Amino acid sequence: MLKTRISELLGIDYPIIQGGMRWVARAELAAAVSNAGGMGFISAHTQPTAAALAEEIRRTRALTQRPFGVNLTILPSLAGLDYDGYVAAIIEGGVAAVETAGANPAQYIQRLKGAGVKIVHKATSVRYALKAEQLGADAVSMDGFECAGHPGADDIPGLILVPAAAAKLRIPILACGGVADARGLVAALALGAEGINMGTRFMLTVESPVPLTLKQQLIGASERDTVLIGRSFGDPSRVLRNAVSVEALELEKRGGVTHQDLAPLVGAPRWMKALAEGDFDGGAIPAGLSIGLIDDIPTCAELIQRIMSEARTLVGTRLSGLRLGH
Repeated sequence: MLKTRISELLGIDYPIIQGGMRWVARAELAAAVSNAGGMGFISAHTQPTAAALAEEIRRTRALTQRPFGVNLTILPSLAGLDYDGYVAAIIEGGVAAVETAGANPAQYIQRLKGAGVKIVHKATSVRYALKAEQLGADAVSMDGFECAGHPGADDIPGLILVPAAAAKLRIPILACGGVADARGLVAALALGAEGINMGTRFMLTVESPVPLTLKQQLIGASERDTVLIGRSFGDPSRVLRNAVSVEALELEKRGGVTHQDLAPLVGAPRWMKALAEGDFDGGAIPAGLSIGLIDDIPTCAELIQRIMSEARTLVGTRLSGLRLGH
């Protein structure tokens, strides 16, 4: 076990969290992470209705007796999503924690906390983290510039973002973005975090629903194989460098491109279809810079045990052997 405020808050053995990735974060993956001593999250946004989310919660419950969570990404721009229904399904399902993200979660926090659900809010800046703390979040996941998907507009990497947040927040912090192994865990703890939140690393595990052929392509990627699309209109998103994202970047270079213009090319329906079909060039597939640190496809249990074993070695040998002069 590794006891930190995060592991104690969530009732888990190791402060290792699997991010609630849209499409990827399903029952089998979340349960595998929780069974291995971390905490897995399913994605509410992946499910088309509250009833479908309730069923996914039941499926997860059937696969693990350990605590697991639900990611609730709030996107006001998408009409028709039944957020009240999602929240009801979470509460009725006895879910241990919710990972809120996107727009301000204020309208749901007290309702969830009143039902005993722990709130971990994803923030891309210290100011947003402080607001989440003020609203009652139990912990924050600081999402650095290295992360998959939307890193915010400030371009602050985790090496700066985590200690900056730790200096001002009272609630515990997870480091998110650029973390894929024991080195990331030990570094995060040294920076002031009390755990790690990994998405891309867990996407490339045995239990992830991503087709094996695509996983095998992705483990050959380097740290240079992601790009940021959408920066020209203020909505940056880190995705794989492939035919679709390169085309999107070329369109942005010409100028005058809006979110609506690019949506048919890089929108979620297309990249989710690409993930489902294992089509590397089928869409703008979210991936973090940590893709360059990943070279195998372990089970979640193997991955978590490896991280913990290598972390003990790092702390017990390499770091303990350092000699700091006066």
